[in-house]
Amino acid sequence: MRPALVVLFLNLFLSVPALAEQHQGRVVGVHDGDTFTLLDAGNQQTKVRLAEIDAPEYGQSYGKKAKQELSSLIFGKAVMVTVQDTDRYGRLVGRVFADNQDVNAQMIERGAAWVYLKYLKDPSLLPLQTDAQQAKRGLWKLPESERIPPWEWRHPTIPTIKTPQANAQGFTCATKQTCRQMTSCEEARFYLNSCGLSSLDGNHDGVPCASLCR
Repeated sequence: MRPALVVLFLNLFLSVPALAEQHQGRVVGVHDGDTFTLLDAGNQQTKVRLAEIDAPEYGQSYGKKAKQELSSLIFGKAVMVTVQDTDRYGRLVGRVFADNQDVNAQMIERGAAWVYLKYLKDPSLLPLQTDAQQAKRGLWKLPESERIPPWEWRHPTIPTIKTPQANAQGFTCATKQTCRQMTSCEEARFYLNSCGLSSLDGNHDGVPCASLCR
């Protein structure tokens, strides 16, 4: 083969993306809002984690409802999983398709899960989340104090309390943790800025406890 043809062949070969690994089967168990068990044609069960999204944990507000939403989309159905990764628990992580629908996107659109920014590969999920927020669907109907991203809920940031300090209003870094415990916007701002209680700022806009700081 002439050298020019060899180069052309190699360029064409390298330009074809590797086919993503895919798994097909029937969903026989839904564990929470982003994890389920797949039974394949060989009667092998595999745990699958939906990629790029993070649903409220079962112990969180909306956690049970998120599981119900995922169950309504996939339980007992034939699904296809386009695998992106395998996590540390041995679960396949991927995009899931059932009834010709992108299940991961459906969970975001229904307000049943958050876009998992740390692992986001598909930016088209972001407008779906914005739309769900604006329409107050699913978890976006919850009070701000209950809308804690699951990755923060799993690994809460415990503020470092320095020596007891007080501001002009007499607020001190004590044991308060939620907006419901705050008596005023000024106290909420003190806990956010002086005590490092970032969970008060659920949407990360620098303003804590929207119900108080309107």
